[in-house]
Amino acid sequence: MPETFAPAPQTSVTTPPALPAAVLWDMDGTLVDTEPYWIGAEHELVAEHGGTWSHEQALQLVGNDLTVSAAILRDQGGVDLPVDAIVERLLGRVVEQVREHVPWQPGALELLTALAEAGVPCALVTMSYTVLAEEVVSRGPAGAFVTVVTGDQVERGKPDPEPYLIAAQRLGVDPADCVAIEDSPTGIASARAAGVATLGVEAVLPVPRLDGLSRAASLERVDVPTIARIAAGEVVDLTR
Repeated sequence: MPETFAPAPQTSVTTPPALPAAVLWDMDGTLVDTEPYWIGAEHELVAEHGGTWSHEQALQLVGNDLTVSAAILRDQGGVDLPVDAIVERLLGRVVEQVREHVPWQPGALELLTALAEAGVPCALVTMSYTVLAEEVVSRGPAGAFVTVVTGDQVERGKPDPEPYLIAAQRLGVDPADCVAIEDSPTGIASARAAGVATLGVEAVLPVPRLDGLSRAASLERVDVPTIARIAAGEVVDLTR
């Protein structure tokens, strides 16, 4: 009787999702924990002009275009200066503190390094101005960011999609093939309006639950495979 063999068990090979064309990072609150620097600078400036400023008012400025925030400080905080002068004062104070210490968010440098090793280009997309962005970038991993888009380089700041569209254009990639990492509702709105798959990471404000929005409690819980899953269209929730 001929010898018979059982068929070999079927094995399935799962192909990992492709990496995004680029990762587009917000800065304040996402890459670096500078929001306390900004809030402190606002309180100092308002107090100097004899006005009042609450923590709740400060939180409303998170993620804004700096000229928008400056106008609110003038109108609601009693800062008797032109908008450009208010921006200059705030920027100068935050730059001073960043030069003393860059408060990297937990997991940020590790994720930046891992993306570089995986060959994924990164851009910085921030409403802070070039003078501050350069201070932060110069103190991070060399060559971590291929391009930097700042608030003084755009006509329409976040929540308009322009900053993210400019970043994708400079990198020569389709926004739909990228992943954005943001922390504020304003920044999240900007990235999503540009058609970029977005990861909201909690910082000083909670990240709202929105259809299609991935969320994480910290960048410490985010790695390159997580970014690839988001780029592939999966909605990831790492807040629990």
